[in-house]
Amino acid sequence: MSGRKQFDVDEALDKAMAVFWQRGYADASLDMLGTATGLGRGSLYGAFGGKDELFRRALDRYSATYGARYEDALGAHRGDPVRAVEAFFGVILARINDPAVPEGCLIAQAAAQSAVLTPESAAHVRRLLDMQQARIRAALDDPHVDPATLDDLAIYVVAINQSLAVLSRAGASDRELRTVVRFACETVASRLAPAG
Repeated sequence: MSGRKQFDVDEALDKAMAVFWQRGYADASLDMLGTATGLGRGSLYGAFGGKDELFRRALDRYSATYGARYEDALGAHRGDPVRAVEAFFGVILARINDPAVPEGCLIAQAAAQSAVLTPESAAHVRRLLDMQQARIRAALDDPHVDPATLDDLAIYVVAINQSLAVLSRAGASDRELRTVVRFACETVASRLAPAG
């Protein structure tokens, strides 16, 4: 369109996502978001409806990007839930060790700031955590294991994922993170092992 500057929405979301991921919702000012995306306040509001909607869209972009990787990892080991969980944690460790992205996890960062989020954004973060739990629960499905145990293991794996994100931001070494993952996988294996 003549007279209007066009921009790539996905690219703008990626840049906004990085700001929210690095700074958190509360410290990601509109000025920072504008500088990162190359958009003025008016363009940000026009394209995304404001900071809160931009934040939810950035969360969705993050979830879609990493959710697909989690799905691939979990799906590569259908029928072998322990290997599926190991692969899931492998994706998490790869993301943590990727120098091209901020430390930690955007969803963990958002969950830690739930008290300062709008109710809509706080609920959105919870839905994303619930989606992750459902994804893991499906990978753990085993007709020989009590469903309540599988439910408990799914939330446990989500908790470990979030803990890895927090520990990585706090400077935990790769060895320390891999130790957590090893113990978590051993826990899952022992809980899924047939009684006897």
